[in-house]
Amino acid sequence: MSRSMSTLTRADLAETINRKMGFSRAESLDMVEAILGHMCEAMARGENVKISGFGSFVLRDKKERIGRNPKTGVEVPITPRRVMTFRASQLLKERIAKG
Repeated sequence: MSRSMSTLTRADLAETINRKMGFSRAESLDMVEAILGHMCEAMARGENVKISGFGSFVLRDKKERIGRNPKTGVEVPITPRRVMTFRASQLLKERIAKG
C-alpha cells in the first residue's frame, strides 16, 4: 500500500477558498493567514483549539525530568516546557481509515 507524500500548504488552502467561495487570491490568502494567526494567538495564551469534525490542538505542560544522552548514556535534566499535541476527531479518524 503506497502513501502519497504530498503536503497541503497555505497556498493550497487559499486556492480552495478562491475556487469555492469566489474571493480573490489575495483575500483568500488573507483569510487563511487570519485563521492561522487566531489559532496561534489562542495557543500562545494557553488555550486549546478545537475544530469540530477535525480535531483538537491540546497544550500540555511537562515537568522537569531526567533524560539520558543516547550516545554517551550521561543523565541530563530536561527543562519544563509546554508541548502541543493534535487529537483527531472521531469523524476524521473514520475518514482516514476509509482511505
